[in-house]
Amino acid sequence: MQLKTFRVRNFRSIKDSGEIDVSQITALLGRNESGKSNLLRGLHSLNPLDGFKALDPIKNFPRDRRLEECTEETQVVDTTWLLEEADKEALLEIIPRATNVSKITIGRRYGERRYIGFPELGEISFDEADIKTKVKKIAAGMRAKAAEGNTLEAAADTFEQKASVAKVRDTWTADFAVVAKAARTALAAADTDLTDSQEKLLGELEELSETITGDKEAQKKARNWAVGAMPKFFYLDDYPELEGHQDVAAYLQRKQGRQQQDEKQRKADENFEKLCKVAGLSPLTLEELRQNGDAAQRNQLVNRASAVVTGEVKRLWKDRALKIRFNLDGNHFDTLISDPTATYDVEVNLNDRSRGFQWFFSFYVSFSADTDGGKIEDAILLLDEPGLYLHAKSQGDLLRHFENDFSNQILYSTHSPFMVPTHRLDSVRTVNIADKVGTTVTNSPTGDEKTLFPLQAALGYDLAQSLFVGPNNLVIEGVTDFWILSAVNAYLADTGKIALASDLTLTPAGGAQKVSYMVALLTSESLNVLVLFDAERESEATKKELLKAKLIHDKNVIFVSEAIDPTPNEADIEDLLDPVVYISLVKEAYKNELKGKTLKLNEHIPRIAKRVEKAFEEAGLVFHKTRPARLFLAKMANEPDKILTAESAGRFEALFKLINERLEAHIAKGRSAFSA
Repeated sequence: MQLKTFRVRNFRSIKDSGEIDVSQITALLGRNESGKSNLLRGLHSLNPLDGFKALDPIKNFPRDRRLEECTEETQVVDTTWLLEEADKEALLEIIPRATNVSKITIGRRYGERRYIGFPELGEISFDEADIKTKVKKIAAGMRAKAAEGNTLEAAADTFEQKASVAKVRDTWTADFAVVAKAARTALAAADTDLTDSQEKLLGELEELSETITGDKEAQKKARNWAVGAMPKFFYLDDYPELEGHQDVAAYLQRKQGRQQQDEKQRKADENFEKLCKVAGLSPLTLEELRQNGDAAQRNQLVNRASAVVTGEVKRLWKDRALKIRFNLDGNHFDTLISDPTATYDVEVNLNDRSRGFQWFFSFYVSFSADTDGGKIEDAILLLDEPGLYLHAKSQGDLLRHFENDFSNQILYSTHSPFMVPTHRLDSVRTVNIADKVGTTVTNSPTGDEKTLFPLQAALGYDLAQSLFVGPNNLVIEGVTDFWILSAVNAYLADTGKIALASDLTLTPAGGAQKVSYMVALLTSESLNVLVLFDAERESEATKKELLKAKLIHDKNVIFVSEAIDPTPNEADIEDLLDPVVYISLVKEAYKNELKGKTLKLNEHIPRIAKRVEKAFEEAGLVFHKTRPARLFLAKMANEPDKILTAESAGRFEALFKLINERLEAHIAKGRSAFSA
């Protein structure tokens, strides 16, 4: 059975959530205190692992309503389930007429009661007029057989009188079974039979009576089957903390009841049992081997367990390729973690690892132990804020883990942009809360700015990744560089001249000071990266920082000045344009501000944009490169031949050719981002 929809009412902050569509993986997205946890807790109450029970109104009924409004019949959860083929076959064995049933409904109230429905089953046809007609014909046939000395006349009158009362289906069914038997007894006593047509009519009514009687019992069995077939709900709002230093002998004594233990110790022991199950270890076997002095076999067992768990953690934990080693020291069992890729491969006890890794490791152990033939193998997982302590990238890995490694349906709450499945937004539900209506859910993203912010952030990040990041990247300083290079590149490609490689993505860093961060981000993803700098003193310093940090190869850094002959000491992207053209763009872009003013350009300032900036400053104005760059972009679309001179186009071609050659050399040599 697969959960299709659910609806929560009269539960904590929820008056009526509305019907919520459920996918294989469903994300409940909302701000803090919007009621996301209450939705999961309410759904969980329908079929929890630890058994179905009545709900406490004092704790769970909305506190802005009078408590006497809540009764055992107050509705809490309604669900719709889709039946899989095996479910349909099982149901047909109970109710043979359920051939068209593909879904069932299950709900609960505050009391110890669930209600189950089969909306597609329909009622058995029960036609009162048809029944009376058949009864009348059967009674007439009995009277025709009446003779002196038999009682068929009276039996026919009784049969017609009682069998014709068909207003209440269940009452008629019970009465008809008695009167039909009496009629057959009377016919047998008279040593006579009905005609074939009359016998057929009586048989049809008897079959109808038996079907209705049997169907009532079958539906009862079907409801019991549905409750048993419904997946359990596994709700997790906190994740078990695993102890990295265990005393095996003390654990076994507690397990055998020799020592008392509090609730915290009991939970710790349960978590240790889960770890042993995942690792394929038996604490009792380890202790027996210790007592027998068989250290070799103990070590072989824990070495195998270490390899098994390390393999799974490497597959799931993408942050680093960590190694898990279980170590035995007398009675003690230690879980040690190391990073083989680090400069110093030091083993650290699980207790001393980051909270994010501890969360992930306990998450992996808990679910692996319970789903591998355990109690939640077929359960629906309800996860409240999973991955809260994980790094943003690891949250994305966790989401992929849900999608790729679980067959369970998963519903989880989040307010993190990195837990939003942007590639399947149809599985996102937004949770909102308001004073009068309480918590509500929409199946399409709606809500206030706080509710939608994680979704907007996720989409913005995804869009930025798709627009500005590719396998081959040219990092440039700013957006004006992006506009000018993109426009010229498109024009040169359309006219059959030298353009940038088609698989090279222009990636603006958002300013020269952010280039290092962008390069670090891209190279960490093992992408091919080149950098295009303006030729200036600050750019030279940034290049030295990149090389010193081993973020990029020396040949992968290109300066704009390398495309200009003779090569100047300083140059910006704007210096690839014709100076006369650029000045005309500036004057047109600032025609209102420059009215009545004269720009005095200092030809001794090497970069034209800096030259204009200084002239604006002397005229009492502020210059922004974005305005002439936007105008250049517009004119390149309408009149490129007027705005891009042949000499200027040649400089851009020279730059693009150089960039392509550097990219080809980088790919051909298969250099890593960190090669020297």
